[in-house]
Amino acid sequence: MIIVRQMEAIDLDPVMRIEEESFSSPWSRQSMTQELANDQAHYFVACTEKGEVAGYAGFWQVMDEGHIMNIAVRKDRREKGIGQSLMEAMLSFGDGLGILYWTLEVRVSNLPAVRLYEKIGFTSAGIRPGYYSHPREDANILWLTRSI
Repeated sequence: MIIVRQMEAIDLDPVMRIEEESFSSPWSRQSMTQELANDQAHYFVACTEKGEVAGYAGFWQVMDEGHIMNIAVRKDRREKGIGQSLMEAMLSFGDGLGILYWTLEVRVSNLPAVRLYEKIGFTSAGIRPGYYSHPREDANILWLTRSI
């Protein structure tokens, strides 16, 4: 059983471990701390029944748009529906904020993530050439429109 709740400062240690194991250019702890203090940013953690952080996700609200900044799941917990639970929680929270349009970038090679986003209803709006570094790779730009 997974419980998704808003991220708190106490979650930073496990979130940073997930960030570092998931991304070739991970965010710094300082950057993540700043995100938690940003009124336009909303971050969530997915916790196991034992209270362990298994994943996290966050987005920025800009008027009626939500830009998904990060989503990551602990390697030993992947492919168990945690990413989908995080996405659904963010979208539902965003509904309450009046967010109608959602966007994100994802590495073109990250097929499991692309499949998840497409399953939720995101569609490709184009490619950002060379968007990622370490290794250099294009980003697929995805959008979702919701009706509240």
